[in-house]
Amino acid sequence: MNIFPRFSTARATAVSLAVLAGLAGGNAMAQTKTLYIGMNGGTMEKTYTEHVFGAFEKANNVKVVVVPGTSSDILAKAQANKDNPQMHVMFLDDGIMYRAIGMGLCEKMQASPALNDLFPTARFKGDMAAGVNIGMTGIAYNKKMFSEKGWAPPTSWMDMANPKYKGKVVFQSLSSSTFGLHGFLLFNRIQGGNDKNVEPGFKAWPTTIGPNVLEYIPSSAKLAEMVQTGEAAMFPLTPTAVGVLKDKGLPVEYVQPKEGSAVLTVGECVIAKNSEPALAHKLAQYLLSPEAQAAALEHGDQIPSNPKTKASGKAGALVAQMNEYMKTATTVDWDAINENRPAWNARWNKTVER
Repeated sequence: MNIFPRFSTARATAVSLAVLAGLAGGNAMAQTKTLYIGMNGGTMEKTYTEHVFGAFEKANNVKVVVVPGTSSDILAKAQANKDNPQMHVMFLDDGIMYRAIGMGLCEKMQASPALNDLFPTARFKGDMAAGVNIGMTGIAYNKKMFSEKGWAPPTSWMDMANPKYKGKVVFQSLSSSTFGLHGFLLFNRIQGGNDKNVEPGFKAWPTTIGPNVLEYIPSSAKLAEMVQTGEAAMFPLTPTAVGVLKDKGLPVEYVQPKEGSAVLTVGECVIAKNSEPALAHKLAQYLLSPEAQAAALEHGDQIPSNPKTKASGKAGALVAQMNEYMKTATTVDWDAINENRPAWNARWNKTVER
């Protein structure tokens, strides 16, 4: 007996096929998973979203969504959801990454050819994280202002203490910015201190750089505006961040100080207890590959941590310049820093930014 009397056999078959096709399509859509990755917004987010993630998404039938924020923001989110992670992978500045590792927020990176290929400085202790790009904190200056005033480009961290720059130096807060922390630690070394003893730096600051500082800013987000308005003459920054400002048409240049710069590695780690560990590790491995890093370099000036990354033309010149800077770049002792940083932050906020 035909329970669909109004449908012909052919039409019933067509309807059945359509329903099956719809179910198949729904199953395919259901199988598309989403990975959430915490990283800096702005240029980095745009670069990875538009030029890096696509190949991985296509090959693995997955969508990668950025959770934007500063390293401190991302760490706070990961810590708040430690037992039920909302993200799968996160990018953090190296100092904050060591804090994340100490909090148990990261899984050990899985062995892969790309991990083995990285520069030694890009492999974190115990392979609990790995560098996705490398750079260094040196000095950036407002080329337009320097030219108008007939000032020679800076060459030293101590140039920030020159009285002619009074009210023209901008410094990121030690308590919230790696750039600010790096700048202070390198100044501290010039004063005779080290990464375990910052007494010389704190003692000298009020009579050297301190009087020249116009404003202590929590991050570098405000720098573009302060360069445009002619408020900022000089500030700690990386070559990559300088490149971002220059791409916006701002008259900013980078200088490698004669005393050296501080190596700044942006690391990635797979977040412990995340809901998609296999896919998360696969994404992390892909982001260390020469292919992924070549795209990040070409479209976002992200300096590769994998020396097998191919670079030519403008990108090749940028990498060559960074390699030259690395000759006088120094590392900082993050174990000592993170042990003492809460006390330093409290002292900085009380005596410097009061």
